[in-house]
Amino acid sequence: MEYKTLEADYVEYGNNKFLEISKKKVEPDGNIFLSILKGYYTLEGEKRYQRGLGIPYDKEIVEQMIEKMRAIVSDSTASTEDSETEVKEE
Repeated sequence: MEYKTLEADYVEYGNNKFLEISKKKVEPDGNIFLSILKGYYTLEGEKRYQRGLGIPYDKEIVEQMIEKMRAIVSDSTASTEDSETEVKEE
């Protein structure tokens, strides 16, 4: 199976790390999906990918994900240190 990248953008973070957010098309069947890939740059400046997540190309799903990420990030009562993480399942 091959993938064609239709559109991509990057979020740089940390020391030589990046997230690639892209829209891809599966060849030859033409299905389109969104992809979030985690990677890093080598000493030569080349991109190396570590992990990825495929997301359905569906506006409602993307909006729900954005809403939930914003809620998690804006939760001022959550501490990244010394606290237990409780996972809420719906």
